[in-house]
Amino acid sequence: MSIVHSDVLGQFQHDNATPHASRVATKWFQEHSSDFRHFHWPPKSPDMNIIEDIWDALLHVVEKRSPPPRTSMDLLTALQDSWCDFPPGYLQTLVESMPHRFASLLRAHGSPT
Repeated sequence: MSIVHSDVLGQFQHDNATPHASRVATKWFQEHSSDFRHFHWPPKSPDMNIIEDIWDALLHVVEKRSPPPRTSMDLLTALQDSWCDFPPGYLQTLVESMPHRFASLLRAHGSPT
């Protein structure tokens, strides 16, 4: 956080998935609470974070690699290569999709869309 948001406190958001709410994670959040603001999100809420789309796209590209990554360094290289291969405007398209995503969520009254 201090690297990305060196001038102000960054805001950390997670979706309260079980691994994020574990004792270890909760303790870490408490110990580092002065390093960032924590955006509280309702438990088991729909995941509206576009990072999930990005992870999914990276996963599909890496899974198609031949040969598949065998080491952590191979995986890191594959992820970096895949990130660089995203088409221009991919991330902007995801950002611009947010109004539609929220409208769908509202129509579903907070249920999965």
